Amino acid sequence: MDLKWYTHADAQDVRSLLLDIHDEVYANDPDPFTSRERFSYFVDTWSGRKDWSCVSGWENGGPVGYAYGSKFKQGGWWKGSDRPRGVLGRILALSELMVVPQWQGTGRAQQIHDALVESFDVDFVTLLVDSTHPKVQALYEKWGYEKRDEAKPSDDSPLYAVMVKTLRSPAA
Repeated sequence: MDLKWYTHADAQDVRSLLLDIHDEVYANDPDPFTSRERFSYFVDTWSGRKDWSCVSGWENGGPVGYAYGSKFKQGGWWKGSDRPRGVLGRILALSELMVVPQWQGTGRAQQIHDALVESFDVDFVTLLVDSTHPKVQALYEKWGYEKRDEAKPSDDSPLYAVMVKTLRSPAA
């Protein structure tokens, strides 16, 4: 699989790719929370951060999927959750990881995930998983994440498991 990296400066160029993959992944999901309109707001919000980074995977000339995120600012954390004790230092918020249905279950999601995480100099990685998707949570646990809390960032959002992966202990 070929990997491509994007930064904040590339956000507008890669936006339609992110939205199109989202549409393919959620094609049969009637939940308004996963709508293209709602998701485009999140893409624009995250990609507006100066340290935003995205990695996409490509195979046979077509997209496999992508992951993106950025570092939390000092003291920042997920809305609707308290930062877990001991999670200090440099923290990557992995906002999205999506793989088109054709490539799901092939190990490509972890390759894309790892490429993004390795491109940041951080001590921890954190992400949110919809609590109604225990298989997704179990997959992240296999990758070294632990559920550390729950969050409901907005009234109409699902309840999320707050997952954290320790990469290295931050300097004291």
